[in-house]
Amino acid sequence: MKKINLLIVLLFSVSVSFSQTTHILCGKLIDTEKGIVKEKQTIAVKGNKITHLYNGYVVPRGGDVVVVDLKDKVVMPGLIDMHVHIELEYDKKARLNKYILNEADIAFNSVKFAETTLLNGFTTVRDLGGTGVNIAIKKAIKSGKIPGPRVFTAGKSLATTGGHADPTNGSSRKLIGNPGPKEGVVNSVEDAKKAVRQRYKNGADCIKITATGGVLSVAKSGDNPQFTIEEVKAICDMAKDYGMHVAAHAHGDEGMQRAIIGGVKTIEHGTYMSDKTMELMKKHNAYLVPTITAGKEVEEKAKVKGFYPDIVVPKALAVGPQIQGTFAKAYKKGVGIAFGTDAGVFKHGNNGKEFGYMVEAGMPAMETIQAATITNAKILKMENEVGQIKIGFLADIIAVDEDPTKNINTMENVVFVMKNGKVYKKK
Repeated sequence: MKKINLLIVLLFSVSVSFSQTTHILCGKLIDTEKGIVKEKQTIAVKGNKITHLYNGYVVPRGGDVVVVDLKDKVVMPGLIDMHVHIELEYDKKARLNKYILNEADIAFNSVKFAETTLLNGFTTVRDLGGTGVNIAIKKAIKSGKIPGPRVFTAGKSLATTGGHADPTNGSSRKLIGNPGPKEGVVNSVEDAKKAVRQRYKNGADCIKITATGGVLSVAKSGDNPQFTIEEVKAICDMAKDYGMHVAAHAHGDEGMQRAIIGGVKTIEHGTYMSDKTMELMKKHNAYLVPTITAGKEVEEKAKVKGFYPDIVVPKALAVGPQIQGTFAKAYKKGVGIAFGTDAGVFKHGNNGKEFGYMVEAGMPAMETIQAATITNAKILKMENEVGQIKIGFLADIIAVDEDPTKNINTMENVVFVMKNGKVYKKK
């Protein structure tokens, strides 16, 4: 009998915890779907979902209800950053770290970077390239072992021999070897197909290609095209077969055009994008992920003697100042804009600076927030789950001190974070 009574008590305790409802009282609430700011709203959360929305402040009497008072805050959906590198944080040791850090070291560093990202309001991210540890980090976060944002990852980026993201660039001849599709190096259509399949096998969610040279790779060109259009098409077609989209790192115009025609969904950086390429992006429904913060960071750090290898410095000084201006022009021409920062090139947690740079370049504050919520959710095919405060959506909810439509810099100081119905940060 005692055992039966104990079982009843345990079952009752479980049912109570599952039935608990949280009511969040919002001084202001950003409706990302309508692009408006609402006054005095209440969000009801049960489990990991939003169950009700109320006008005014609603606090039920009785029952198992937790009240979160954010009546002096501005509440909005959790943010989505479409370009991060959760494995690294660039500093003077970055090049050396390639040779001295083991996967376990990278993983422990990533735990901190992931938590920092979440606590700064980014409840979902797309990780665009690392060693493959990023896949393990994704799984650890999903299983609840460590705190962090929901991660969609490309695993290891795809490059050509000697191209941006060839993992042996700048190595001694003894270490260069002959990396191929397994290591993310592609030199033919067949390589391209195999590389995509390998990423899928490894557990990636999307594919990233380095369509042009890059700034931080130890190679001369920062903008030359590095894939043939046939290779790009093979990658995109194969990715589509496996339910993945393709992102393309690209600074140079010719490489961008090949990537867009080949079928990529997002262009990362887009530094030297021409009017013709902007029209191609509109035609093919591709999005620009501007990463303005990274551009400013590499320009600044290139002026610090010894911070980057000598071969990187002229590229950083040339590319860095261009990105914000290209973004401004693309936005005015009607190119689709997705929010992404390239965090890891700069310190994780500073992702919110991107909002200010986008507004500075001419994009209205509300549209920058929509780019970081509903637009990114659509690209990730999560438009019915995240990016809005809406009944039935996942309870990814954040808050800031001020109305960002009046002071966009408030996005750099997130004071409340809930992901999947669990509070990770509160005032």
